[in-house]
Amino acid sequence: MQNQPKTTRFGLVRHGETMFNREKRIQGHGDSPLTENGKNRVAQWARVLETFCWDRILASDIGRAVQTAEIINTRLKVPLILDARLREQDWGRWSGRTIFAIKQEEPELLAAQEKAGWDFCPPKGEPRRNVLQKSLRALEDAAGRWPGDSLLVVTHEGVIKCLVYHLLGRNFLPGEPAVIKPEHLHRLAHTTDGIQLEALNAANLSGS
Repeated sequence: MQNQPKTTRFGLVRHGETMFNREKRIQGHGDSPLTENGKNRVAQWARVLETFCWDRILASDIGRAVQTAEIINTRLKVPLILDARLREQDWGRWSGRTIFAIKQEEPELLAAQEKAGWDFCPPKGEPRRNVLQKSLRALEDAAGRWPGDSLLVVTHEGVIKCLVYHLLGRNFLPGEPAVIKPEHLHRLAHTTDGIQLEALNAANLSGS
């Protein structure tokens, strides 16, 4: 009798707070170090995450995600693998700027892009659909490489939104209600039917 296909599970978490987060600046492929508060919060998340069973960590190779994964891994002590396909969306010439400044300087262009949904693409940046396609491939490849494992995925808000909104069938439009809670773990599973959403906001990492 043939072996039954194994289900690979993924837990998605966003990186900790950075200086750019605090300043409400767009990071994209750029980087900004974790704040002291960010480091402390991530250390707290690690205490919650170690109550689950993880076989390895899969992380974006951008510094803020790597730093977050390394702090978490001081407790998990599992193999840590970096994958560039889990990077945040490239925001092109809007990188490093605040949304407030863009609204002041390029209101019509920003409004048009916000209404584009999945076709959103910052000037000289990366289409949102690319983020979805790359992150899906990263998870599918991981499921093929480590079937049956549980992987903690440390990535970015844009990546998590792309994966979750795709699995929920959302249009990524401004009028849609927010569903992703900050500082939460979200669970996906890869089966013979592909990648599925197991639980949104599955665990509050802040412990509160």
